[in-house]
Amino acid sequence: MKKVILILAFWLINFSINAQVAKVLKSVNEAGDVATFELDCSKQFQTLAKGLRYNITRHEFKGPEMKNSYRLLLVMDGFYSSTLNKTMTISAVLSDGTIIEAKKIIEDDGFFDGACTLKIKDPKALLEAHIDKVIVHADKDVVYTLSAQNKAVFKKNLNAIITAK
Repeated sequence: MKKVILILAFWLINFSINAQVAKVLKSVNEAGDVATFELDCSKQFQTLAKGLRYNITRHEFKGPEMKNSYRLLLVMDGFYSSTLNKTMTISAVLSDGTIIEAKKIIEDDGFFDGACTLKIKDPKALLEAHIDKVIVHADKDVVYTLSAQNKAVFKKNLNAIITAK
């Protein structure tokens, strides 16, 4: 009986993870030299942690001299922090100790609006490691810690963007 319950619980968890994987949208610019692949966020953004949502975008350039570019858009729900600086740093800390960070220029009113884009230089390395936490360095640091389920969904979404054609 315990085995049946355990198998059922495992199946439900696996089903809920697969249900959260987003569809990949493809678009091509008018000139036909840049294709864009991004997660479908028309209904809602994917969740990375409580209060932290994301979207992944890949720009594929035509021609061997241009490389693909990957970007991770982070959106912090309800995050309007005042800061004394003109810039703010947002960091994604990976399990292997690597830190991906971006500086965000603060708006004229002195507030950070809660959205930031991180450039992913090596998406395959990000598949090997995983994001443990995201830190917003503001007047006081705000740390978003990722759950195991959200890490798994993020990896599946990232893999879908990398392999999209």
